[in-house]
Amino acid sequence: MANEQDRMERIVALAKRRGFIFPGSEIYGGLNGFWDYGPLGVELKRNIKDAWWHDCVTTRDDMVGVDAAIIMNPKVWEASGHVTGFTDPMVDCKACKTRYRADSVAHFELYEIWSGWTDPKNPPAMGLFNSLQPGSAEARETGLRFIAFLDVTDAELQAAVRRMLESKRARVVHVVEEGMLAEDSGYICVQDGNRAYWLGPGLVDATYRCLCGGGLTEARQFNLMFKTHVGALEDSSSLAYLRPETAQGIFVNYKNVLDTSRLKVPFGIAQIGKAFRNEINPRNYTFRSREFEQMEIEFFCHPGEADKWYATWRQARFDWYVGLGLKSDRLRLRDHEKDELAHYANACADIEYAFPFGVAELEGVANRTDFDLKQHQEFSGRDMTYYDDETKERFLPYVIEPSGGVDRALLAFLCEAYDEDEAPDEKGKAQKRTVLRFHPRLAPIKVAVFPLVKKDGMPEKARAIYEECRRHLAAFYDEKGAVGRRYRRQDEAGTPFCVTVDGQTFEDGTVTIRDRDTMKQERIQSESVLGYVREHLHL
Repeated sequence: MANEQDRMERIVALAKRRGFIFPGSEIYGGLNGFWDYGPLGVELKRNIKDAWWHDCVTTRDDMVGVDAAIIMNPKVWEASGHVTGFTDPMVDCKACKTRYRADSVAHFELYEIWSGWTDPKNPPAMGLFNSLQPGSAEARETGLRFIAFLDVTDAELQAAVRRMLESKRARVVHVVEEGMLAEDSGYICVQDGNRAYWLGPGLVDATYRCLCGGGLTEARQFNLMFKTHVGALEDSSSLAYLRPETAQGIFVNYKNVLDTSRLKVPFGIAQIGKAFRNEINPRNYTFRSREFEQMEIEFFCHPGEADKWYATWRQARFDWYVGLGLKSDRLRLRDHEKDELAHYANACADIEYAFPFGVAELEGVANRTDFDLKQHQEFSGRDMTYYDDETKERFLPYVIEPSGGVDRALLAFLCEAYDEDEAPDEKGKAQKRTVLRFHPRLAPIKVAVFPLVKKDGMPEKARAIYEECRRHLAAFYDEKGAVGRRYRRQDEAGTPFCVTVDGQTFEDGTVTIRDRDTMKQERIQSESVLGYVREHLHL
């Protein structure tokens, strides 16, 4: 876990240093849960969205797009259930005033009771946990850190442990008594990285505690939608919300799309757009933010074909991430258990990625049944049924929803691409190299062009090659510093190819082209650079 934490810190540092991601409003101390994308970050983000739109919309004849308003009639959110049901339980620390989601305190209890354990073959004794007090000198000497307690039932504890083990986030390393997941469960010790989790009946009567050791308030419900007002008056009549999801903009336009596009069921409507959630405790870098961007599809189909389309989209969306470079065992596809399903869903699967901070959802694919259309039909009084001319049947379509986060996808691609190896410097000495091995479709810059030195006509020749390339793809020109350092900068940006104009260029018309991943260099004709890059990147 410590290595993963270090890795995440290096990724965050690189993202800021190279202009991928900046803290929002940083010169004023920032604002928790908001992030800005720099020159490289905005290109990477745009490439992700372009790839999604091309693969899910442009190349299909059963898909169209919409771009719905961020602020909608508040009745939309009454119909969808967001006004009354889009809430999280919130607790505050009585001592330090830190605010938590109550269910995240449960997460601390079940998964992060003590951290700092480094010997997987020698788990700490249960008595050590019983004897140590949070913040005590003895606790500090052991290197173990108290996280939190929560009052839970045995059944809840067993279910949580089972889910944790099945998700492969942790493993049992020691059993104190027999029947660890039976009704008479004893204490068990679970290993997850360098953390030791003792779970068992002894924790059932424990009390809530903050990370600082302070007590917590009673939980109260907190609506996650950002409120605003439309018009000159600020009263209940002008109350509106920033949308917490893009899906409802699709549902309310379902009939408009049907009437104007001449589509027939099955068909889909896609949208990429901003959404806003007033998260109680934004965390894990850009993963859980208050402002984020979604890529969503609502695919309308006959109820009798919903299971087939759900299976199709479930696999297609997983394969999309694999095809763009998430090929390691960090990418997973997990089906929801029945007790996890939303009340409107028949089935749901999460495409998860093992980030350095833990396994988390990239995208969900759900069979939402006819819940949304039925709700909007009831609240609006408009007929949402579909009439099939061929079968003469009228029905409310079922909806299959692949819903992914642009920011989460970007973070996953960034984490997957991050690598460290060694490369020779100008003197042939091996030096540590940081490189982002992006898939070519996602790389913010496709090719960088350098003159070896700023004289002898080299800058002019390099500029000419750069100008030709940038008319067709993302290119970069750099003439500052030693060429080896320029290579390193482009490696950190994830640029697949670097082209160098040198003295030999004026002798035989060739330039050196260097591959980011292999660091192999070869000479090609200068007029062939654009074609070479396109061919090797399959652009």
